[in-house]
Amino acid sequence: MKNIGIIGGLSWHTSAVYYRLLNESVQERLGGVSSAKCLLASLDFAEIERDQRADQWDRVAALLCDAARGLERAGADFLLIACNTVHIVADQVQATVSIPLLHIVDPTARQIVARELHTVGLLGSRWTVHGGYFVDRLCRQYGLEVLLPEGPDEENVHDVIYRELTRGIVSESVRARLRTGIAHLAERGAEGVILGCTELMLLVNAEDSAVPLFDTTRLHVEAAVNLALAQ
Repeated sequence: MKNIGIIGGLSWHTSAVYYRLLNESVQERLGGVSSAKCLLASLDFAEIERDQRADQWDRVAALLCDAARGLERAGADFLLIACNTVHIVADQVQATVSIPLLHIVDPTARQIVARELHTVGLLGSRWTVHGGYFVDRLCRQYGLEVLLPEGPDEENVHDVIYRELTRGIVSESVRARLRTGIAHLAERGAEGVILGCTELMLLVNAEDSAVPLFDTTRLHVEAAVNLALAQ
């Protein structure tokens, strides 16, 4: 089994979910008391969030690159960044290490293509929605058409992520706002909707949508376990 290096703390609530899902999947596949071999570099999200707001992505990249190098030195065989938004600096992270970085967009895109869908909606932070790294990769590499949230829906999702989910706050009123955003994307023609923030799976699931939801967290974990157990 390969060692999985996780850059986490982005937020820690999601990192805990990654750890649980990785271990549940390995135990399910191997049986007994098997668990995932993994290393976690847990960053201070307050620093990351501050630099995001200041548009200081070079600082974000420096923090993640330092964590990546540390995980490689500690024996990680490949890396995960347990957050969608900071994949904005994924290329810089990959360039600083010699081990592979499993990009969060690819497992989701492959699942969408396998379902033979062509038009998908994307929910995420404003940096994910407008940052290019997510949408451009879906369009260029996988030939997908991507619909983005509009007006209040965009602000609602961003606010839910940064004011509530990253603080561990989950409520029915917030779930209702996300359901509305999902419904609006489906009404505009989305055949499925990507949960493009690793925290969104804490709040909504298949029952909250009339179209398939693609949870980047679970799909990222599934791909990581496949890679870790590959011969």
